[in-house]
Amino acid sequence: MPLPFLTAERAFETADDVALPFDDRDRWRRPYRPGPWRVGAAALCLLLASFVLFAAVLIGLTGSVSEAGVILGVALVVILGALRLLRVGVWVSPLGLRHVRYFGTRTTPWGQVASVRTVQQPVRWLGLPRTVQGQALILVRADAQDLPVLLTTHNADFLARAGSFDRAADTIEAWAAENRRG
Repeated sequence: MPLPFLTAERAFETADDVALPFDDRDRWRRPYRPGPWRVGAAALCLLLASFVLFAAVLIGLTGSVSEAGVILGVALVVILGALRLLRVGVWVSPLGLRHVRYFGTRTTPWGQVASVRTVQQPVRWLGLPRTVQGQALILVRADAQDLPVLLTTHNADFLARAGSFDRAADTIEAWAAENRRG
C-alpha cells in the first residue's frame, strides 16, 4: 500500500491554492526519492555503527576511557558517512542546481546553465568502473565547461527504476527551463 504523504514523486493536489508551510520553493530540494540501493547501503552503515557504539560502551566499562573514545570516534565517522551518503544527489532551488557527491558539492547558478538534457551513453554501474549502456542526465554550462554526469539509470538511486529516472530527469529539466527564463 503506497503512503502518498511520504512520496516525493507526486505533485501535491489541493482544492485551494494555499501553500503549505513545508512547501517552500526557496529551499534546496531533491526532486526524487533516494533509491533503495542508497538507502540500503546507509542502513548497513548505521547498523555497523550501532555495533561499534556497543563496543565503545563495553570497552568504556571494562577498559580505558581513552580507547572507548577512539572507538566512539570511529562510530561517529561511520554515522557521518552514512548521512552524507543519503545527501548525495541532485538538488534544485531558484538559485541553481546543486550536484552533491560523496566528497564534494558543486553548485551551478541557473544563469550559467545552457541546458539540462538526457542522453544515451555508457554509464557506470552503481558508480563502479564497469560500464553499461544506459541514459544519463547531463548539465551543459554556458561556458562549455565539462561537468560530471548528474544522474544515470544505473546509479544507486535509479537502478531497476527506469520510470523514476524519467520522472526525476523531466523534473530537473523543467526546473532548468523555468529558472533560465527568469
